[in-house]
Amino acid sequence: MYSRQTDTPLLKAMQKYVADGVMPFHTPGHKQGKGMHPVLENILGRATLALDLALMEDMDDLHEPHGCIKEAQDLTAQLYGADHSFFVVNGTTGGIYAMILAVAGPGDKIIVPRNAHRSIIGGIILSGAIPVFMQPEVDSELGLAMGVTPETVAMAVQLHPEAKGVLIINPTYYGVATDLKKIVDIVHAHNMVVMVDEAHGPHLKFGDCLPVQALDAGADMCAQSTHKIIGAMTQCSIVHCREGRIRVPHLKSMLQLVQSTSPNYIMLASLDVARMQMATQGYDLVNRAIKLAEWTRTEINKIPGLYCFGREKIGNPGVHSIDPTKVTVTVKGLGLQGAEAERILRHKYNIQVELSDMYNVLFLITLGDGELEVQTLVRALRDMAEHYSGKSDFAAMEDVYAATRYPAPPEGVLSPRDALFGNTCMVPFQQSAGFVCAEIVTFYPPGIPLLCPGERISQDIIDYCTQLQAAGLHISGPEDYTLKTIKVVD
Repeated sequence: MYSRQTDTPLLKAMQKYVADGVMPFHTPGHKQGKGMHPVLENILGRATLALDLALMEDMDDLHEPHGCIKEAQDLTAQLYGADHSFFVVNGTTGGIYAMILAVAGPGDKIIVPRNAHRSIIGGIILSGAIPVFMQPEVDSELGLAMGVTPETVAMAVQLHPEAKGVLIINPTYYGVATDLKKIVDIVHAHNMVVMVDEAHGPHLKFGDCLPVQALDAGADMCAQSTHKIIGAMTQCSIVHCREGRIRVPHLKSMLQLVQSTSPNYIMLASLDVARMQMATQGYDLVNRAIKLAEWTRTEINKIPGLYCFGREKIGNPGVHSIDPTKVTVTVKGLGLQGAEAERILRHKYNIQVELSDMYNVLFLITLGDGELEVQTLVRALRDMAEHYSGKSDFAAMEDVYAATRYPAPPEGVLSPRDALFGNTCMVPFQQSAGFVCAEIVTFYPPGIPLLCPGERISQDIIDYCTQLQAAGLHISGPEDYTLKTIKVVD
């Protein structure tokens, strides 16, 4: 696709070091596997352990790259269309921390969706920034949060012109993408930075009819989970950025702050190879996965009691496009909760889902799947529907969920960091009106926090939570999962 994209400069440097027969008097202590206990050595193999190397001249330095790591990162930037790309080996969580820290400091405002992943809240806590929350759209049929609309973003930046930037989740875990190009234009017109949590989009550049990737939509920074969809190892991610609104040396400093000074070179090499694989085979591999996923979706929708949403949702609020490789199966028509379906699939059919929520189970179709896998999945779902279907027990819960008036957004009083690290105590939830919350309270569906650290608890929120809890909706976040008590700022 591009010149030299067939190269793997980092992996080659590692292999050369081993081939040179160097006698190591450096970390790690297992010394290329010679000191590793056979229990693990026999699994990983001496050849793999020999590549578990440390910082040295031959291997370059992740934090100040000038050799093979820099070459590998530059090839990645060339492939994805970034000005700079940076390897991250503590997950997209670390990349999101660095993006937020590079844009916002203590007391600065940052605009984020209300259904922000905990890594975004973590980055806000680390930075001391003050979040301005935007409400994403909700699909009540699926019980899922969709994207935030350009109109919602426009209102947020107009109300908070002093904000340093806007962070968008795109696509969502379930493969739903908003109109990112329009959002980027709106935010840039207000001279703010656009950051994108693109954890679920490292493959978007390589497939037909997929949502636009963040860089191509004009975003200033994005973080991609290279391990989630394509061929890198777990914890391997990439942060891409464009020059202009981003101070690149500052971003590098923030990446140094949140990453180990002893990165795992096997993980770094997997990023180098995953980039090469996408450059040389990406279009074929991703488009094959799309075809498999679309066949799977069609077959699932023939099964009574199951529903797998797709392009028919496009045009609904917050749904501009869909990544079909995310196969979300709504199981409430069988009278099952998602967690029940997950357990049945794992223990009866030996199939493990990516995640489950109240209504749904999610399957990822990736470059590692083939016809055998998707056919096995469809057969299992067909059999589960036949043998586990019963009268739906969701009616009462859904009635309460639909009829209960959503409370007004809580007032932000403190930064999440001040609330988290302040003096706190537990109080009865029913008597907590007026207190400042010191934890997150989320109900599923739709998985949008009702309370975040630093927000004042209102009686409306207490009443709403009480009704949802009585209807049997799942609570996530608080230390006391029964919500009899709640942690507040003392």
